[in-house]
Order: sequence, then C-alpha cells, then structure tokens
Amino acid sequence: MRERRRAASRAMILIAATVLAGCESTNNIIARSGTGVAEVATQSPQEASANIASLTEVVQRNPNSAEAFNTRGVAYARIGKFPEAIADFNQSIKLAPNNAASLTNRALAYRQVNRNDAALADFNRAIAADPGHAPAYLGRANLLRAQGNLEEARVDLDQAIKLNPESAQAFHARGLIYQREGNHPQAITDFDNAIDRDPFAGAPYLARGQSLLAIGKSDKAIEDFNAALNVDNKNPDAWAGLGLAYEKSGNRAKAAESYQRALTFDPNNQLAKDGVARVGRA
Repeated sequence: MRERRRAASRAMILIAATVLAGCESTNNIIARSGTGVAEVATQSPQEASANIASLTEVVQRNPNSAEAFNTRGVAYARIGKFPEAIADFNQSIKLAPNNAASLTNRALAYRQVNRNDAALADFNRAIAADPGHAPAYLGRANLLRAQGNLEEARVDLDQAIKLNPESAQAFHARGLIYQREGNHPQAITDFDNAIDRDPFAGAPYLARGQSLLAIGKSDKAIEDFNAALNVDNKNPDAWAGLGLAYEKSGNRAKAAESYQRALTFDPNNQLAKDGVARVGRA
C-alpha cells in the first residue's frame, strides 16, 4: 500500500510538471519520425499496468482535476490504448475546455485512429485557446504536411520554432518539407539543428543522409545512415539508403549487403529491390 501511495505521489508530481512545462507529454507522444502522431512506448505490460494503476488512483482521488485525466490519457496513448486515451482527454476538456495541452493530446490520439478532421479541429482550438502553445503548432504542421499543405505547414513550424527554439522535432519536420521541395541545403541545415538538439533520435540522421545523397555527398551520407542504424538496426529505409550510398561511392559489395539487409526487414522496400536488381546479391 505504501508503495502504491508513493507511485500515486510520483504521478501527482508528473501532473505538476506537465502543467508547468506546457504539457511536455504532448511532445513525448509525437513520433520521432516527424509524423506528429502518438507513438507506442516500449514499456513492459507490467510497467504499463503499474503506471496506469497509479494514475487511476490519482484520478479517483481528484475527479475534478483536468490535469489528472490528461496525464492518464497520455499514459494510455503511449501504450497504444487510444480509445481510452481519447476518453480521458474528453473528460479533461470537459473539466477545462480551454486546456491547450489536453486539446493537443486528443488531436494526436485522433490522428492515430484516422480521425484527421477531428484532430485538425482540436489543434485549431488549442491554438485559439493558447497562441503560445508550441506543441499544437507542431502537431497541426505535421498533419498539414501529411495532407500535402506544405506552405501552411511551414508557417506553423516557423511559429513552433519561434516559440520553442530547442524543439528538435520541429526542425526535423521543417527539414522534411524543404527536402520534399528539393531544397536539400536548407533541409540539411534543419536536420543539423534537429540532431544538435537531440543526437539520440534516428530519423534526422536518416533524413539528412537522404539529402546528402541527393547533393552527391555519398561518404557523409554513409556516416548518417550508419548513425540511424545505431539507433535502430532494423530500419529498412536506413539499410536501403546505406546501400545506395555505398553503390554511389563505388562499393558494390557493401551496397549489395546493405540492400539485402533492408529486404530482410521489409521485403517490399522498393529502393532495396531496385538496388539488388542493379548490383546483384552479396
């Protein structure tokens, strides 16, 4: 019982930190890939169950606390229980209709269940409620980018970076827009900034490697793809990119090996399939 009380106390500390930080938990459930959707945390079932149980105690003792429901909602979202998360965010918003953090978190959860219209409405409400809430701009930008509205997305990301210059995710997301437009030097600058702020995320290395390849810097691209694989050595896109970088640098043997590794993790990876067709198998 004493341990459960300590866990509940820690949860209350988390709630306080969430409020003071403008809901840092919003950032925590945005995927590293820059898609702006909630990511499933790598918790064991036992850890997840204990965390939810402690947060449920907090909710039961504070049934009128919007922060308590918001925090448990984040915990549900991080383990992929999005309907439960949305239910908690609904209650949080019912208790505090202008809570930008809860609105942003519900928007991210809506994206995971393919309710993009509802997500956009919540991002808009969050920004109207608190024009200084950077995570709402980041979340809305990633949704707009996914829908092909690149210019509107860039405006939101500019604002997100202005509000939070240390946001690695915002720099990464804006770099992806520049990359899609073919502006690789500017994309690389944004990926540099993302990596400077969070050197342990793999996605910016992968993206920077792709842009480096596009401007003919194969050797530097090899370094970035290897860095991405140091974070996740089962990433087929990183293996395929590494294969292409080796191929362009003239190392056909390593190219073939890398392409095959990519196909091990994703047999339908087109870049790897095309690479094997060109250089053969190791």
